[in-house]
Formats: sequence, structure tokens, C-alpha cells
Amino acid sequence: MLTKRKKANEISKAARHDNDTGSPEVQVAILTRRIEELSAHLSKNNKDKHSRRGLLGLVADRRRHLKYLEETNKRLYGSLVKKLGLKK
Repeated sequence: MLTKRKKANEISKAARHDNDTGSPEVQVAILTRRIEELSAHLSKNNKDKHSRRGLLGLVADRRRHLKYLEETNKRLYGSLVKKLGLKK
């Protein structure tokens, strides 16, 4: 589960400015952290089909955000993918 402290840490790493909580970079960073935690849960509980469906939704949402970012700002997209360690 993503606690407030973990979420604030992810926001501070990816934020454009101090009060930034909604930019695509921040949203992708938060989604990536949630996906990592849910993947770890599913590796231990492989029969948890409901969480697997939630994971697929998170991955799709992150993909949409990344597609938007790639279309609007390729340089920022490249740096974010490299910083988060995504395979794009």
C-alpha cells in the first residue's frame, strides 16, 4: 500500500515545482510505485485475481499518461523513462 510518506517522496522526485501534484510526470511516478508494490504482492499471492485486474488498470493508465507525455514533450518523456527505469 502506498503510504502518504512514500507518495510524498515520489512527488518530490518528479515534481516540476514545489506545489506540483498533478503533472504527467508526477502521475507516472506515483503509478509506477503503485505498480511495483502491487506486482510484489501478486508474486506472493498469485491467485489474487481482483488485484491482478487492478494492476492491469494501473498499467493501462500509466501507458496513457506516457503516450500523452511522449506526444507533447519527447525530451521530458525520455528523461522520465530513464529516471524511472521503464523499458521504453
